[in-house]
Amino acid sequence: MQQTERDVTDSPQTAARPTERNSERARRAAQEAGRDEPNTGEISEREVQDIEELSSPRTPVIYEIVRRVGEEEMARPATSLWWSGLAAGLSISFSLLAQSILHAHLPDTTWRPLVTSLGYSVGFIMVVMGRQQLFTENTITVVLPVVADFSRENLGKLGRMWALVFFANMAGTLIATLFCNFTPVLAPELRGAMLEISGGLLHHTWFEMVTRAIAAGFLIAAMVWLIPAAESAQFHVITMVTYLISVGGFMHIIAGSMEAFMLILHGDAGLLSMVGQFFIPVLLGNIIGGTALFALLAYAQVMKEI
Repeated sequence: MQQTERDVTDSPQTAARPTERNSERARRAAQEAGRDEPNTGEISEREVQDIEELSSPRTPVIYEIVRRVGEEEMARPATSLWWSGLAAGLSISFSLLAQSILHAHLPDTTWRPLVTSLGYSVGFIMVVMGRQQLFTENTITVVLPVVADFSRENLGKLGRMWALVFFANMAGTLIATLFCNFTPVLAPELRGAMLEISGGLLHHTWFEMVTRAIAAGFLIAAMVWLIPAAESAQFHVITMVTYLISVGGFMHIIAGSMEAFMLILHGDAGLLSMVGQFFIPVLLGNIIGGTALFALLAYAQVMKEI
């Protein structure tokens, strides 16, 4: 009897039972982790999830994200839009300030604009990542809902938002200009650098202003389109696009208004001449570039898919 029990205990089948149990546990653990799929040439559920996580959003998805943002912004109270726009105008003034700091501390060489243009991105980073209302951003976000559902009501909402944000932005850059000129906040060399950079506005014709503004409007709209897919790279997208605007000599109505106000207050240009030679052509060009070109193209490429 003892021999029989020993034989049973020592038999290969009995000795293999712990190994079989361990194998079963390992197989189940592997299956739960998605690693125990048969080699059939088909992808597993876990691999499908990985593909979805790593894939870029489809164009209709990006369109819908931007369109919904536009709808939400148009529905905001007027006071919220005004104060957000005013904050954006104040924030964007740091673009000229950052450029001036770099300009004042670098030697006068041919490559200096390539470095000083990095400062131009500072204000845009503050505005976009701070979710403040910037007029040229709205030329695409609030236009897409209007294009998708063209009605008198939506046109009214569009006009209301554009007017509020534009004048709030202008008020913000004007306040920043007054602060820089009539308080001792800046060293004389920095104020001089700001005026030197601003003087570039006086060297272009009316048509040049329009065409350069069209390019800037298109680039800002492209930035808005890229941000939903950028995720953690939003900072780099904003920096890259706005740096290109500056180094390319393109014109942005809000960032450029700080330069225009600097010239007016210093007496280098008259108010009426700046309205005719800067504000009107650049505003027109930004709207054309961000709305007529980019926003309509964005809608055209998805209108059969939505």
